[in-house]
Amino acid sequence: MKLSIALLVTTLAAAEASGSSKWANLRRRLSFEKVAGYMPGSQVTDHCAIDLDQKAMEAQISLKTPESFENARRIYNEGGNSKSYAMLTLTVPLKTAIKKGDLIVGKNQEGNEVAGKAYANYDMSTSTIKVQYMTTDLQDSYVQCQVGALVETNTKGCFVGEMGDLKIDGAEYAYTYNAAEDNRGGRTIAGFSEDDNAKDKMRVGCKGCPYEDFQYFYDYYGKDDYAHHWIEAAFAGEKTQFTYGNADFSRYTLEGKGEVIKKGTAYLNIFMYVIRELEDALDDCERDCINCNDAPVHAWDEAVCFYTGSIEGVDGATDDGKLLHQLADKRCANYKTCGVEGTDLAGMAKLNYDLFNLFAVGNFQLSTGNCPAARRTTKEIITKLYVPMIQGTMRYAYKADKLSGGEKEKAEGAVFAAAVLPRVHAVSPTAAKTIYDNMKVDASSTDFKAVKAAFESVYAEVGISCTDIGGLWNEGTNMYYSGMEPCAETISTMNSEVETKNNNTLAVALGCTFGALFAIAAAMVVYMRSREKQGTPVFKTSETDVKDMN
Repeated sequence: MKLSIALLVTTLAAAEASGSSKWANLRRRLSFEKVAGYMPGSQVTDHCAIDLDQKAMEAQISLKTPESFENARRIYNEGGNSKSYAMLTLTVPLKTAIKKGDLIVGKNQEGNEVAGKAYANYDMSTSTIKVQYMTTDLQDSYVQCQVGALVETNTKGCFVGEMGDLKIDGAEYAYTYNAAEDNRGGRTIAGFSEDDNAKDKMRVGCKGCPYEDFQYFYDYYGKDDYAHHWIEAAFAGEKTQFTYGNADFSRYTLEGKGEVIKKGTAYLNIFMYVIRELEDALDDCERDCINCNDAPVHAWDEAVCFYTGSIEGVDGATDDGKLLHQLADKRCANYKTCGVEGTDLAGMAKLNYDLFNLFAVGNFQLSTGNCPAARRTTKEIITKLYVPMIQGTMRYAYKADKLSGGEKEKAEGAVFAAAVLPRVHAVSPTAAKTIYDNMKVDASSTDFKAVKAAFESVYAEVGISCTDIGGLWNEGTNMYYSGMEPCAETISTMNSEVETKNNNTLAVALGCTFGALFAIAAAMVVYMRSREKQGTPVFKTSETDVKDMN
């Protein structure tokens, strides 16, 4: 039986997933599509596609009806675009046990072959199995079965329903399922933060647990599922139950709720999971081992995908992205930090140039087993991830204070603050309280200067510079908004002052020295001229010397 090229590619993926070193080595020799310029070392098209759930959710939120919000809530919790799988009931139980990743082949509605793989290990005599649809290396066609909770679905590559046949380990099995209900998404935005998942993967169940930045958020909010709790409370219009940083979403209309939900999913749920994947790569890194670090590279690739998404394409040059890459590009246009030098008002953010350089370096460090260096690179990446959150918080603080910002702007400010307050609190609870009091959901007023000063007070300890943040630019006047200019680097300023004073002192000393020498030289010239006029020059040539010269 001849397989299509797409099926061949997915077959290789299944073989690799099942642990075949032969196929795994072949896969490593294949090249993968770039992710906004980054060259992944593994197939992560399915991971990048998480932004399609974000896009579908935002489309429903934009309709601003109770029904559309419920659709968005289902997409948030149930997904549909990432890790697609079918829940199938076999008419005859499995005759042999199968392992996670084992190849399973069926057909779609048109009779074309559809490749899948076992979602988990299944014992002999099991009747209900999950089959994950295989994905390709091409982002545009990574999978052709996207259903889950999506309003607009794609069933071209789904198994035929309601009855069909599968081939598993050489044996034929008949199955039944409901194509509309039993095709689901195994990776969801909610899943990044649900209690057990977040707790086990970031605080207590991982090799490097607790991850430092997740611990900041746990300490501040008092919940492992703080992001999920924020989103669900917003959907329900209820008050959160945090240790610090509570928000009463009953005070918002659908407009405000929509902002804290769609930004919260990206800047709370996905943001922390990017960090989780970076840390997971470090957990798996084997020092000084070149051929045994595929797992950490894959985790690293996943982090880049969750940061970027699929919409950004191979070069990251779109304005339609939905995740953190696009956020950085938006904020750089507000703060004049775009371009390679970070001085432009348009184009890719300098932050993204810096991050993708670090992503590439980290990939190489992991591939070569340079784990200590990869850890330093990871720390630098994570620090930079907070920059757009700070920029966003200060921008909306200014809008609320000076530009008559309404519910929409205040809601945006609240969610940006929520994404960075735990990091500030870890340095200065006082600074965090100032920011929270001015940016919280029910803040009676906002003082942008107080918010800006509070952030700037912790820059040094967080590892961020004034240059990283920039200043809030006013396109109308072609200058910075008053009070929102870039801050000055205290240490650099002090050094400059010391250097200037030293240079001034040196200049005075040199001036005095050269002045004295000039005076002495002038006096000598006058003296020699007077001697010459008297007929007794200081320097006299002898007759013998003259004869010798002739």
